[in-house]
Amino acid sequence: MAERFVAARLSARALTAYPGPVPSTLAEAYARQDAAVALWPDEIAGWKVGGIADSWAARLGEPRLVGPIFQRHLWHARAGTIAPLPVIPGGFAAVEAEYVFVLTASAPRERMEWTPAEAADLVGELRAGIELAGSPLATLNELGPAVVVSDFGNNAGLLLGEPIDWRSCKPESLTCETRVDGLVVGRGSAAAIAGGPLAALAFALGCCARRGRPLRAGDVVSTGACTGIHPVRAGTEARVAFAGAADLYCRVVEATPMTPGRKP
Repeated sequence: MAERFVAARLSARALTAYPGPVPSTLAEAYARQDAAVALWPDEIAGWKVGGIADSWAARLGEPRLVGPIFQRHLWHARAGTIAPLPVIPGGFAAVEAEYVFVLTASAPRERMEWTPAEAADLVGELRAGIELAGSPLATLNELGPAVVVSDFGNNAGLLLGEPIDWRSCKPESLTCETRVDGLVVGRGSAAAIAGGPLAALAFALGCCARRGRPLRAGDVVSTGACTGIHPVRAGTEARVAFAGAADLYCRVVEATPMTPGRKP
């Protein structure tokens, strides 16, 4: 499964079906994710956190999931420019407004459980961001969270924007709006994330530590979609406005094949 997903991503080629038996547990799904990470020719720069619907959470035993964000697909927004976001034709692609933590301290390797207040001590900044959700498999989300986990958590990259003053603010005051091709497709705030962004960070800290991947200083952690999941395709333009930060602009383009090789 990992080899076929990695090959499809590297060649920018869509898959017509899930390549193998569907994972039935998160443990199995994360084992497949780890196998794919080992094959991917890049280093992890951070993690995306996504919510799991209640009906699935009761079955799988977790309210959230994580997926890796890789260095080559961590893009920094520049004022006055439109960032190109590459998607695989025929695969899944969507943009999501995200609040993104940048860690200033590493988590102790032996620590497996975190509270939101404890997680806050590791944070250097909160930034505006757009997650590019993406997979070679168009039906990835329809097959459930375990399948999403197995393919890098349905992550294809992260556009990182400006810092936001957050420590003295309530989550509901951190608002954002997403437009796709000029039309408003969603409005929300950091309060849309269950428990707030720090709860998502605390989950990522524990989940990654239990997998032997403790978070490190400099890692980015995107905390969840605040205005919804908005499907896009090549040619789509999106804009996300965040209170307290410059707007983020992106244009979706067709992905081109990547050169396989060693991790940098």
